[in-house]
Amino acid sequence: MQKQQHPHSFHIPVMGLAFTLDSPIKVAKYGISSVISIVDDVIIEKMNEYYSNKFKIPYSTISTKVEDYRAKRITSYLNTVDTIVKHKFENLKKSYETKSNEFEKYMEMLPDFSELKQNFIKTIQNNPLKEEVHNWIQNNLKPGNIDVNIMTKLDKANFKGNEKLPTEFNDAHAALRGFANSNLESSIVLSAGMNPRLYSYFENFNDFFPDENGLLKKKIILKVSDYRSALIQGKFLAKKGLWVSEYRIESGLNCGGHAFASDGYLLGPILEEFKNHKEALISDVHQIFIAALESKEKTIPSNPLKLDITVQGGVGNSKEHEFLLDNYNIDSVGWGSPFLLVPEATTVDSDSIEKLKKATEKDLFLSNVSPLGVPFNSLKDSSNDLIKNNRILNEKPGSSCPKKFLALSLDAKGKPLCTASKKYQTAQLEELSTQNLDSITFEKKSKLITDKTCLCEGLANAAIINYNMQHKGEDQGVAICPGPNAAYFSRELSLKQMVSHIYGKTNVITTANRPHFFIKELSMYVDYFSNKVDEFQDSFTKKQEKYLTNFKNNLNDGIAYYQQLFSDTINNFEVSNDNLLLELEQLRKELIEIKIPVLQAV
Repeated sequence: MQKQQHPHSFHIPVMGLAFTLDSPIKVAKYGISSVISIVDDVIIEKMNEYYSNKFKIPYSTISTKVEDYRAKRITSYLNTVDTIVKHKFENLKKSYETKSNEFEKYMEMLPDFSELKQNFIKTIQNNPLKEEVHNWIQNNLKPGNIDVNIMTKLDKANFKGNEKLPTEFNDAHAALRGFANSNLESSIVLSAGMNPRLYSYFENFNDFFPDENGLLKKKIILKVSDYRSALIQGKFLAKKGLWVSEYRIESGLNCGGHAFASDGYLLGPILEEFKNHKEALISDVHQIFIAALESKEKTIPSNPLKLDITVQGGVGNSKEHEFLLDNYNIDSVGWGSPFLLVPEATTVDSDSIEKLKKATEKDLFLSNVSPLGVPFNSLKDSSNDLIKNNRILNEKPGSSCPKKFLALSLDAKGKPLCTASKKYQTAQLEELSTQNLDSITFEKKSKLITDKTCLCEGLANAAIINYNMQHKGEDQGVAICPGPNAAYFSRELSLKQMVSHIYGKTNVITTANRPHFFIKELSMYVDYFSNKVDEFQDSFTKKQEKYLTNFKNNLNDGIAYYQQLFSDTINNFEVSNDNLLLELEQLRKELIEIKIPVLQAV
């Protein structure tokens, strides 16, 4: 087991807009890192008021009439979270002397292989003096990170009246500025692809450049789906004197939220490539980074800065967790969807928790509901879906769209427009009705329009419900976006129970047929590929043929990699290697049966 940089070898990734919005307040004092979404300044402002009042922190409303209100709201909330976490952590450290169970809980939840835990045991054995133990606690205990997330594509331009504001007032730019101006010493996670203009904006903030000790007050984490993307983006930022401190590899289909499917690249081979090329990645990017710092006359660190590789997507038990750490030299493993059933860690309304507890594999599916036009992990019969479907039945489809964070289309006047809005869907349906389509085609096309739902409200409403916040406008219910792995967790859990499960001290999964997470991802990709083949049947092009052939080749390469892995590896998993090889062979045969159409010669 590798040396632990952080107290824990797992982190809680960003989930929705509200589900992890206050997770650091709940778990950071125990050394657990989590990620806050800073997309929605409306719910952020409400949460700031709620927690400021709860912890008696001075608070002033930041209205939409204040200049740069979005960035200022985000800065203010992040500072509130930072203040609360520091206060809670100091109390936890003091609790050792008062025999409170908070300190005991911190130490109990650490993995048995934790150096921190082992060193503490040695300290109390060798130092009967309270002062020595107190000093050790002050010098060695760490809180979890308060990290933040921006989806780089959500960079809508904003207006003041009819006047378009400068680029720095775009949504993602303002969110970045909100984090950069905060007191936090943590990381910003950039997800959903490259945004060169946003990446260039980082140069405006000194906290992202190393100080005289080679330390970064604020760090950059890139969420990536393959090595090539990491290298391209890492070099792009390095040319600006910006270092990527972590590449967070995410399974394209085996994670919650939006599903950014790769071209058939599977998680195992991707991790293998990072493992084999990590030193080359550091070396290549470091040279560009140093040259850029020199040209900017910035401080040059004496040694290459640290680079972490982390991973998330479908992990469900301690065997898989340990395998990732050991076999691929991973620094931390993201555990997302299972934490939706842990109220001590996340903010989920009771109705959604009940539905998650009962959810089976069939109840968790990739849907067409996101206005981004990207497949979205959904839970059957979520309250958001029920409300949306009821509006459609009453011939009133679409949302009033009060927030517009996903308004990435433009109306006739060049103003942002969301595909889930009433305005957009009404116009599209009216146009459709003029096309004299047969009833089956009309129904099919109208469903594609009305499927889109209001995620801005849906992904934030759990906090509104849980904290009894005032809310204006029509009800959108709660949209929840668990990964497929949520099907195997069927009861509400305490934080200690969940952490004990991660480290193999207990097992909270009752089903005996949970698939290995590599196999589950492969199975989903085979299904995805099959659907793509069907989708392209009616209008097949040379470009699509190339895409499908490349996709199938990548899947076959991944299967060959897993066959080698499961043949050579000592049995590290819940399922025997023989069974894994049988399941692989079955999926390989399924893939062979999926025939790519043949282009007819003209």
